Amino acid sequence: MSEGKAANHSPRYDERPWGSFTVLDEGDSYKVKRIEVLPGKRLSYQKHAQRAEHWMVVQGVAIVTLDGIDISLNAGEVVDIPIGAAHRIENPGDVKMIFIEIQRGSYLGEDDIVRLQDDFGR
Repeated sequence: MSEGKAANHSPRYDERPWGSFTVLDEGDSYKVKRIEVLPGKRLSYQKHAQRAEHWMVVQGVAIVTLDGIDISLNAGEVVDIPIGAAHRIENPGDVKMIFIEIQRGSYLGEDDIVRLQDDFGR
């Protein structure tokens, strides 16, 4: 098996219908992810009970919906998502959008997601 193929099966990397994410670092109260969003795709509109998030767009343009308000972000710009806030990010562009997500909280499991709306029926 090639090294690249093995990396794609690591639990630190996961593909989703909207793109993919890679966990770059994590500790007891934080997790850092590199998230790629395909052109025209968006993540589910969701909220978390036990974590806050800090997002920085590093490539492309993003539209962030935060508690019903749309915010446009360019590369280098950031937004903070408080615990319990409804949020989503989408890529309105025609190239891959990449952002860095820093999660902070007492519990950082993928099951701390309440989906309010989802394009992929999850």
